[in-house]
Amino acid sequence: MRSYDRSHKLPAGKLPPELLAELLAELPEPGRRLLTGPGVGEDAAVISFGSTSLVAKSDPVTFATDLIGWYAVHVNANDIAATGATPKWFMPTVLLPEGTTVATVESIFDQLKEAAASVDVELIGGHTEITVGLPRPLISGAMLGEAPASGTISTSGARPGDHIILTKGIAVEGGSLLAREFREDAMAAGVTEDQVEAAANYLFDPGISVLKDAQIATSSGTVTAMHDPTEGGLASALAELSTASGNGLTVDADSVLVLDECRRLCEALGVDPWGLIASGALLITCTPDTSGQIIDALTAEGIAARKIGEIADPGEPALVQRIDSRLEDLPVFERDEIARLFS
Repeated sequence: MRSYDRSHKLPAGKLPPELLAELLAELPEPGRRLLTGPGVGEDAAVISFGSTSLVAKSDPVTFATDLIGWYAVHVNANDIAATGATPKWFMPTVLLPEGTTVATVESIFDQLKEAAASVDVELIGGHTEITVGLPRPLISGAMLGEAPASGTISTSGARPGDHIILTKGIAVEGGSLLAREFREDAMAAGVTEDQVEAAANYLFDPGISVLKDAQIATSSGTVTAMHDPTEGGLASALAELSTASGNGLTVDADSVLVLDECRRLCEALGVDPWGLIASGALLITCTPDTSGQIIDALTAEGIAARKIGEIADPGEPALVQRIDSRLEDLPVFERDEIARLFS
């Protein structure tokens, strides 16, 4: 029996993980060819095709209006990359408000083409329409990738004792969204124009794609799991990593890099960066003996990377160690901080 009251009204954002788990538990048993199926923290399906595996992913972009096509390609490609697979083909469903101009449609298509070319992905179809009742454009995409048979990584693969690495810092996507969607509010609260422009450019520097991060990590060490911290931010991604693997974890808060302009925007707008959508960073778990070489390899390619914690034993909680060595429960966000601002 479900624990949620059916009359309970849900806030904007992803479904609560407990409700999602209950819904997924009611699905039929997966077929034998489904190597990785639906689960909390698992963002892509892996299907066996004999000598190769098909990796499939779908994800919407609902917060952004500026450069929505660029976001759509990369957030979907990132979840393919986090399995260790190579993103190959993309199908966007583009829903546009009444009154959308031809110039806006052309701009979105240009963004889709440029983003796809940047990660060597083909646009193979999709759907575009003008939809009644929308306040802003929405894109829901389906990305397909491929990997060698038995060559993929799942979020559930993290093991006790593994080191946790975070690339780039937080929050690449969230910082850019704050700068692009709340520019005037931020500047009225004292954020400088240079800081806003720098955060808006996070999409390109350090960049929202984690394809290179994932490829370097898997080629330079023993990676046991990877996870892309999207909606709900780093805190939610760590909770999903813990849930999917069935293990606890401890994270050193002082080791988590919060990008400077993002920190300033968050302070000005009353946002907690730990709960801010964070595509562009990659969580990696790996064997302790190879974490140093993974960090070195990423750093050599200009990608910031830090060890931020370790995976704990099954049954242990997800904890954050603060600067004064206090251990606290991992913070919980009912919805992403961007969703809260939009609401």
